[in-house]
Amino acid sequence: MKILVTGGKGQLGQELEGLVRDSGHDGDWIFASSQEADITDREKLETFFEQVNPDIIVNCAAYTAVDKAEEDEEMAKAINVDGVRNLAELAKDKLIIHVSTDFVFDGTSHIAYKEDVATSPLGVYGQTKLDGEKALLETAKNAVVLRTSWLYGSYANNFMKTMLRLAETRSELNVVADQIGTPTYTGDLAKAIIQIVDRGGIPAGVYHFSNEGVTSWYGFAHSIFDLAGLKVKVKPIPSAQYPTPAQRPHFSVLDKTKIKLALGIEIPHWRDSLKEALRCTRY
Repeated sequence: MKILVTGGKGQLGQELEGLVRDSGHDGDWIFASSQEADITDREKLETFFEQVNPDIIVNCAAYTAVDKAEEDEEMAKAINVDGVRNLAELAKDKLIIHVSTDFVFDGTSHIAYKEDVATSPLGVYGQTKLDGEKALLETAKNAVVLRTSWLYGSYANNFMKTMLRLAETRSELNVVADQIGTPTYTGDLAKAIIQIVDRGGIPAGVYHFSNEGVTSWYGFAHSIFDLAGLKVKVKPIPSAQYPTPAQRPHFSVLDKTKIKLALGIEIPHWRDSLKEALRCTRY
């Protein structure tokens, strides 16, 4: 069985590759970079599919620069919408697992978002990810969308690694405290993806996956320094004191009931997973 991972050199793709390598997982996994499998180039992507002939596709390729997307809408759409549609058309009836985001919601809820709650993105990034979901589900016969939140891990750039880097030169940091959600460790999301692959799929549709528990970016930063044994003072500030081009949802906690029932799994608390992520990260 051949499993193609597009966006294979991003933080989730690299996490998947490490888990597959370390576990000696059955199957022929192909981790393709954006250069090897450019999902925005339909002709080249079709040639690549003909050469590889995958049985399962895992799409980790995405435009994730939330603020930059506000002025680079064309590229965000090319990757997050048109690229996903290209994959969907080439996948046909094969299983395709696609990673999406909590940014499809506007953050006005105070109850964990279930998969069937109405979406209402606040910016270009969220809108293109939502449009990509729709393109996938309308085109592919066997598509699983995994929405996740606040993704971080040992690879590439993310909030945890930024905090660890800043700790090298700063003794005090201001961090937003009025955006509430759940940090998600790439290792846990990667394990869930592998379980879906091992099962040959789960019923098509949208699923939510994040770690358990709730915190703010301030709480997340505080825990990073606490668990890493770093003496950095973290001061909570409101979003208004840290303006960004793209508006963020103030609440984006995801309800994981559906994926837990589908896979028969328990999901670790975010702080426990943060301990594991720090253990695996050099700093």
